[in-house]
Amino acid sequence: MKPPKILPIVAAIVQSAISIVDGVTFTGHSVCPACGGPLAGYDTKRKQYAHLLINNEQRTMYVSVKRFYCKSCDKLCYADEPFYPNTRMGSAIIDLCVAFSMTMSVNRVPAYLAAMGIIVDRSSCRLYVQHICSCHVRINSRYLDIDNKYGIHLPLSVLSLSTLAYRRDIGEHIDESKVLEACSFPSAPRKAKNFPLPQKRWINRELF
Repeated sequence: MKPPKILPIVAAIVQSAISIVDGVTFTGHSVCPACGGPLAGYDTKRKQYAHLLINNEQRTMYVSVKRFYCKSCDKLCYADEPFYPNTRMGSAIIDLCVAFSMTMSVNRVPAYLAAMGIIVDRSSCRLYVQHICSCHVRINSRYLDIDNKYGIHLPLSVLSLSTLAYRRDIGEHIDESKVLEACSFPSAPRKAKNFPLPQKRWINRELF
């Protein structure tokens, strides 16, 4: 298979969107998601957000996420973060996997991501396309650039993060709330029964 051709502007948009999350610390949370009890600070975990290929060198993007201890049920929970529940990859990367899988075979998605400088192995891509979070992306059209700009579908989360990167002054700190808003609060609980009906254009789309 020939390497996919990606416009340089598309690669720049995607890389700027992912890079802006690097180094951001997430500390916001209100009550225990399990019981609604009060929380106390516990520690801060450094989590991998994405692997990028920059100037032929692999670079890992990290974020820091505060953990809390529930005073009522003794459970630990994370602050609001740019990750879907039970995933180890940034939500914007998963959004890209899902968006691309809606117009091509999932086996081709890693090659397109690699052409934009994003490293995701085929098995991980397949798992995340099948993950429950993909339903949230796939059947909520507001999360996708359905105008098909630049020849491929880009998630609105990526476009929103890229806009943050464009508007940021050199050296300016990115507020965690703006990142979460751009990513549409991916760590919030999702229930399929609350989803709207899927767009007709995607109903018969086969993922594999």
